[in-house]
Amino acid sequence: MYSRQSLFKKKKQKKWPYIVSGIILGLLVTAIVTWVGINDWNIDQSLTSLGLANKTEEKTTEGKEIDTIEKEEAEETEEQTKDEPIVEPPVVEEPEVDMSGANGYIGNETLPTEPTYIEGVLIASKKYPLPSTFDPGESKEARAAFEEMAAEARLSNFVLVAFSTYRSFEYQTTLYQRYVSNDGQEAADRYSARPGYSEHQTGLAFDIGEQHFEQHFARESFGETEAGKWVAANAHNYGFIMRYPKEKEKITGYMYEPWHFRYVGEQLASQVYEAGTTLEEYLEF
Repeated sequence: MYSRQSLFKKKKQKKWPYIVSGIILGLLVTAIVTWVGINDWNIDQSLTSLGLANKTEEKTTEGKEIDTIEKEEAEETEEQTKDEPIVEPPVVEEPEVDMSGANGYIGNETLPTEPTYIEGVLIASKKYPLPSTFDPGESKEARAAFEEMAAEARLSNFVLVAFSTYRSFEYQTTLYQRYVSNDGQEAADRYSARPGYSEHQTGLAFDIGEQHFEQHFARESFGETEAGKWVAANAHNYGFIMRYPKEKEKITGYMYEPWHFRYVGEQLASQVYEAGTTLEEYLEF
């Protein structure tokens, strides 16, 4: 049997934990209120002073930066998938083109409904444009021939790349308008085809350069490199001709482009190469 005094002591002892907890909680609340008060009742400032806000902000900012980078990379990948990289236009010197005015386009302003073939060869030039709907994509035969040529070039330590091949009518429109905006139409017409007039729309034109020497892409200087000389001397063996040779601008309508090659098949390419002439002169069109 417990006495009243012992029971009273037990009940009193049980109250102490609650009293102590209440005192600690009260002190904690008082400290928080005092700290916030010191910081002019600004909770964000108080958290910053404790070093908590910065960590939260850093994590949030880091998350935003990662999201932004991933979004930009996704957009860049998508853009590269749709369109090829656009190289800077070549340096334009004094014009040589005549071709009956307007850089050879007079009288050919209306695009045809069917492409033009001369002696079985698909033609795309300032005289013979393509329909806007002509959309063959890159030629598999031309690509296979290029890969064969590139494999041969590797034996001479040249790593060839085709940095521009097929272009759609829509893409050529964008590209041409950009060049006109930069250099004016008269200058742009000497190195860039108007939409519908580009050989790239045939899927048979390959702009060729050497890997790691991008400074020579779409530049006359490519013709002076060892790789450029190799391509000029060997491309016909794989069915390609240099479409716009030096000092032939009055005939082709385009300035010298030692990087621009057109696939016409090995037999015709060899004949044009041995004749030392252009496709226009060889096929007389």
